[in-house]
Amino acid sequence: MRKNYAFFMQLSLGFSPCPNDTFIFDDMVNQPHPEQGLSFQYVMEDVETLNQWAIEGKLDITKVSYNAFLHLTDTYALLDTGSALGRGVGPLLITTKETFNSISDVSSFLKQAKIAIPGIHTTANLLLSLAFPEAQQKTEVLFSEIEQAVLQGTFDAGLIIHENRFTYADRGLAKIMDCGEWWEQETGAAIPLGGIIIKKSLPEAVKQQVQQMIGESLRKSWDQYPDLSGFVQEHAQEMSEEVMRKHINLYVNEYSASLGTEGKKAIDILFQKAFQAQIIKILPEQYRL
Repeated sequence: MRKNYAFFMQLSLGFSPCPNDTFIFDDMVNQPHPEQGLSFQYVMEDVETLNQWAIEGKLDITKVSYNAFLHLTDTYALLDTGSALGRGVGPLLITTKETFNSISDVSSFLKQAKIAIPGIHTTANLLLSLAFPEAQQKTEVLFSEIEQAVLQGTFDAGLIIHENRFTYADRGLAKIMDCGEWWEQETGAAIPLGGIIIKKSLPEAVKQQVQQMIGESLRKSWDQYPDLSGFVQEHAQEMSEEVMRKHINLYVNEYSASLGTEGKKAIDILFQKAFQAQIIKILPEQYRL
């Protein structure tokens, strides 16, 4: 039965072209759902563009880095579905072939190093800032271009995310540290990378319905897995199917279906760490739907 809305509502939706996002949203944006009373006008952009658009309030629903969401709790609510959290999924700080014998060596290197980061508002940058506040010489570079920029010597180090964690070693780069591993050791919590947020100004019934539709879209993608739809493959930036599946298996997990107790705790800890580091001025009373 179609929902009893006064009109058929179209919502703007943003997510990245990475396989984890296209996998989650495939059915939701590519199949008609007239019975829901909702349709979606979607756009795919890199995560830092989506972060900036969320700051501007441009989209009704969007994927964002949890670092960006720290500053958006007045206007957006976090959905329970669609998030990227986990263990062993954190950003990696990489360089050319250099060895470091201690954290002190790494710290000394980062004080002077020119570092390519995938965006000021990314959770990757937040984790690096929490682990090494002395690392100050940062430049934003499109995430898919960071490896090459380090290889060319434009930067001394790079902070890589997404599928680049599967390719950096093959390109002759070396890991300085796993920022996600640092977070897990520091907090014991899963790593909150990105989530799906929705404008608080939308009707409550619509927000709940969107949350449910994301969960259903994800379930349908898992039903046909390991087959990958044309939608996922088309936007996967020339990845092999093996790398696409590695990407999906790493970033789409039980937290994507529902944050659950552990996921919510991890996000609470992120807010607390940001507050302690004076990155945010207050802790929000309620940020989840």
